[in-house]
Amino acid sequence: MAEDNPGDARLTVEGFKDAKVKNNITVVEDGMEALAYLRHEGPYANAALPDLILLDLNMPKKDGREVLAEIKADEELRRIPVLVFTISNAEKDILEAYDLQASAFITKPIDLDEFITVVRSLEEFWLTIVKLPQDVSGKIYA
Repeated sequence: MAEDNPGDARLTVEGFKDAKVKNNITVVEDGMEALAYLRHEGPYANAALPDLILLDLNMPKKDGREVLAEIKADEELRRIPVLVFTISNAEKDILEAYDLQASAFITKPIDLDEFITVVRSLEEFWLTIVKLPQDVSGKIYA
């Protein structure tokens, strides 16, 4: 998860835990850190590729649009589903995210109960229902 708001990151992680998601969740705080993680740079040299990326649009250093464009241009990363998870509901942002090949665009609810419901729905759909490709090592990109 690439999210610069600690409260939103904590709520999302808690929502996944509450939904009994067994996947590990790693949170990075800005776009540069997200790309370093995905490219196994610096402290992320041994990090596994994520099954799913939750990406905020408005982050410091490099915004989510730039991160999404770089992910989808990278041969090693482009198949990982990227869910834009942001406070924006602007049509311009929605269109731009899909033009950049986002897998989904989700507006973060303000209400706590709705927020938890959305996170549970993400888990149900993306980590249970969807069939995703496997790379040569057999790892599933979920």
